[in-house]
Amino acid sequence: MALYLGMMSGTSMDAIDAALVDFDVTPLRIVARSATAFEPDLKQRITALVDGWDHVSLDQLGQLDVALARAFAAAANELLGTAGVAAGAVTAIGSHGQTIRHRPDLPFPFTTQIGDPSTLVEATGITVVADFRRRDLAAGGQGAPLLPVFHDQVFRSETEPRAIVNLGGIGNVTVLTRGSPVTGFDTGPGNRLLDAWIARHRGLDYDQDGAWAGSGSCDHMLLEQLLGEPYLAVSPPKSTGRELFNLEWLDHQLGTAPRRPEDVQATLLEFTAATVADAVLRFAPGASLYMCGGGAHNQTLKHAIARRVAPQPVASTAVLGLDPDYVEAVAFAWFARRTLGGLTSSAGSVTGARGARILGGIYRHA
Repeated sequence: MALYLGMMSGTSMDAIDAALVDFDVTPLRIVARSATAFEPDLKQRITALVDGWDHVSLDQLGQLDVALARAFAAAANELLGTAGVAAGAVTAIGSHGQTIRHRPDLPFPFTTQIGDPSTLVEATGITVVADFRRRDLAAGGQGAPLLPVFHDQVFRSETEPRAIVNLGGIGNVTVLTRGSPVTGFDTGPGNRLLDAWIARHRGLDYDQDGAWAGSGSCDHMLLEQLLGEPYLAVSPPKSTGRELFNLEWLDHQLGTAPRRPEDVQATLLEFTAATVADAVLRFAPGASLYMCGGGAHNQTLKHAIARRVAPQPVASTAVLGLDPDYVEAVAFAWFARRTLGGLTSSAGSVTGARGARILGGIYRHA
């Protein structure tokens, strides 16, 4: 078996996702998987780093880089132990790490992920491929989203036009239509604002099944105001992150008008649904929509999207054979395999880069 281990921590920072993947079979097979919750103190420190970038010292940044790598290593070692797979049987780990800053909009664009790959190599005894985004930026691209090229490999159909919607902290869409190259872009906040708002008012990490949003009423005037965000009107290629869609942005939108928190949550849910649906209707009209990421489990959000794109069908990527919770982790295993094989894994049609590039740096165990 050609085993690769993909590891991912997304914008929501809900867990370290890991997937051990066998690429010697068709279709690919997930041998083992895990979602390891962050140790609370580590999550708090990373959140403070992401949300308070201007107030973090280089010492704090450097220590978190190593601390996160150790957490990734612990998750990888535990998964392999549970699966009964020796480290020597794994060709490589594809590690995305944790994005702490993504600024493709600056004169000198950059993106930064922590989770030191050298520490990860030493703690697992496995070759690591990491730092997947910066090469695309250097080639004039956005550095995100990266998953559309993987989606193109595993989800494209010759008979059915498809839109793959990943609902993590940030939402993105991949458009797969017959006879056209893959395209994709970040649609907007995904779960980011929903998670932040419920954390502020109820101390919860997320709104399970959108139950709290379902208890409120959408403020349609506020919704229209949110939909006026200039990013949403920008044509692809484009990408975004917590740098834009955060509580500071939301507080500015809310102003001083009194509102019930659950009504704001209901409005934020409709905001995410509208940004996804608008992207699909504009760029993939008539396509079947398949959802992955944590938001795929939010039935209230799923129904809101389905209502807006009807009669286009909406389902989970599970019906296409890939668990919606592990699409990203599997993708980074695939990226690692491509990198070691000297193959490209990006597309200018998605990010706007000058062409496809081999992504990632290789940190060999031996």
